[in-house]
Amino acid sequence: MTRIKGQIEERGHWGSKAEFLLAVAGIVIGLGNVWRFPYLCYRNGGGAFLIPYLVFVITCGVPLFLLETAMGQYTQEGGITCWHRLCPLAEGIGYAGQLIVLYSCMYYIIILAWAFFYLIFSFSSQLPWDSCDNTWNTDDCVNLAAKNLTLNWTTLINSTSAVTEFWKHRVLALSGGIEEVGNINWEILLCLVAMWIICYFCVWKGVKSTGKVVFFTATFPYVMLLVLLIRGLTLPGALQGVVFYLYPEPARLADPQVWMEAGAQIFFSYALGTASLTVLGSYNKYNNNCYRDSLWLCLLNSGTSVVAGFAVFSVLGFMAQKQGVPIEEVAESGPGLAFIAYPQAVAMMPFPQLWSVCFFTMIILLGLDTQFVAMEVFMTSVMDLYPMVLRKAGRREIFLLLFCFFCFLCQLVMVTEGGMYVFQLFDYYACSGACLLFLCVFESLAMGWVFGELHKSLFSCSTVLVQS
Repeated sequence: MTRIKGQIEERGHWGSKAEFLLAVAGIVIGLGNVWRFPYLCYRNGGGAFLIPYLVFVITCGVPLFLLETAMGQYTQEGGITCWHRLCPLAEGIGYAGQLIVLYSCMYYIIILAWAFFYLIFSFSSQLPWDSCDNTWNTDDCVNLAAKNLTLNWTTLINSTSAVTEFWKHRVLALSGGIEEVGNINWEILLCLVAMWIICYFCVWKGVKSTGKVVFFTATFPYVMLLVLLIRGLTLPGALQGVVFYLYPEPARLADPQVWMEAGAQIFFSYALGTASLTVLGSYNKYNNNCYRDSLWLCLLNSGTSVVAGFAVFSVLGFMAQKQGVPIEEVAESGPGLAFIAYPQAVAMMPFPQLWSVCFFTMIILLGLDTQFVAMEVFMTSVMDLYPMVLRKAGRREIFLLLFCFFCFLCQLVMVTEGGMYVFQLFDYYACSGACLLFLCVFESLAMGWVFGELHKSLFSCSTVLVQS
């Protein structure tokens, strides 16, 4: 059916239950499951860390996950306008959540650009981080993957690994501090443009295109994760890595920091507080069983985190045995795991190019669906706020293009020589931690005390009127 110029388009629904489940899985299952949870688990008591983690899953994760999904399904509105129907007094929560989503869209795609850069070099005859003979290497460079290399403590202290120099000098061209912005890294900039083009065409038709793309982007990473898990568990030293990952230290449960990090991981990993679940739930039919969906998706998220820990620490155990150092010396979190520790381990395996391609393909796909679903969340929330302007035929595509261009311009500073420092500011302070915690607290208070008490009062008034 042809669209009439100026006609207001319908909001639409998911084409099937599978599209909704995969879209939610795409945004809640991301890089944090692979590079953050395993590191937190080993650092905060191993198997004992699962106790506070499960406590927060039951008391915070699942209830808030269900609450936000049900809010969208009940109102059929985005992350801002849903508060018009539920609790207009708390509308600021919706604006704050979309601001966090906007910040996430600005910085998260930088990780994909880095991973794409590594993926391109993975097809080289020799991995560039497996050698100290490159133009970016210094005199202190040492190739830890060399078979005839003899290492001692003094050598390790006074040298830098080849993979670290590739990351700092070739990929980041890292400056001395945030005050030294430096030049733009044009190769990373081109990778960033490629990622934006892919994300644009994943969401340019709304849930019609997003619902189809997630069938691949949300499922194929599990194939890669399974391949890497099997490969990791068959490597020498894998058992020591797994034991190190899960060895329980009950004494750590007395440390409040362990409980704080378990809670922060739940809020971040479950995408709580940003109205992402509200927006995705708003495309469901009104009578959809969101209770069952939420339980299964929470189980999938936490299960993926635990399994990813086996895949990561089995490889780190192999790497530690190969180098003859303790596992805590090679265990990393965040970008350090994806772009230093794991590439180093891959360089020590037979057929390193194959495993490098598998790993960075998984990283890109895990991050890609998180990125473009977050873009869809922001687009939906703004379009629901101004439906008469933005829902007319052809205007969504133009608005999305302007949104992508705006984010691209704002993040140019992150592909400069001092860009890593700006990236870390966004990561630590703008998109996780206390900001998500405060939003979830205010959301719970608004829905439980204001919306809940209001409905109780209305119900009491209606009962009195009926009786009279």
